[in-house]
Amino acid sequence: MSEFDLIDALNCSPDNGLPPSDTEQDVEREVKLSEDLNLTVTCNRTTMKRVANLVLAVKKLSKSLSLCGRDLSDVELCGAIMDCVVEETIFQEGWNSSTRPGKPFFRRCSSSVCEVTVSDEHQKDFILTPGGMMLQAITLKAGNCDREVNFEMCHYSPPPSISSLTVLLSVSKNLHISCSMEDGKVSLILEQYSQESLKEINQDDGLDRFLFFKKVPPGGSLVSFESVKFRGWFISTSSLDMDHSVEMCQAATSSRVTYFTLKEQGKK
Repeated sequence: MSEFDLIDALNCSPDNGLPPSDTEQDVEREVKLSEDLNLTVTCNRTTMKRVANLVLAVKKLSKSLSLCGRDLSDVELCGAIMDCVVEETIFQEGWNSSTRPGKPFFRRCSSSVCEVTVSDEHQKDFILTPGGMMLQAITLKAGNCDREVNFEMCHYSPPPSISSLTVLLSVSKNLHISCSMEDGKVSLILEQYSQESLKEINQDDGLDRFLFFKKVPPGGSLVSFESVKFRGWFISTSSLDMDHSVEMCQAATSSRVTYFTLKEQGKK
């Protein structure tokens, strides 16, 4: 390894040793430390602060090398130099009470609200049971189309980590499709909840049970609704004429249908 005195870095002008003026360009010196390692020294205006920093770095390097008690490899020497000249700065992020902690949240898009009807590939339409607290899928005959549910579908802006369209399906202003899990099985229910309280939904508060990913297969027109809270569970209907259930299932099968046709009734 060739000899190099760091004090030479102060001699920026090879002619008179004076620092360059403001109009002069920086002077670069390249020192070959080994076959594979070169040291490039860039000289600009010398200031007392730079001189002090250089002296401190040299002393720190000399002290650290004296403690090693053995010859260093090029890699170890380079590491020692970097430890002396690179200053570690730790940034501590301040906490703001207005910043929402925990997982990302979903925000309702007020401009993306529309009324839709839903029917499956067997032309079964969604209706409410006489009690009004359960959904069924049946084939409506002429004269009974008024029983079909007009869902209010609100779109939500998801966190950056999620790219799927996210929606809330409401039967009325404060009655929405929701999901719950019991004994490892996810159930679909209609739950009353203030729509005003669902403007922003945090995944930590459990309100993501009201949200669904609206998914459209490439090149298709049908859609599926996957639960945001319980990933892999989809709204489904039965392929059997006599089975009117609307339930959650984990995948489309010969007996369960998870893709639907949406008919838009009008935007709000």
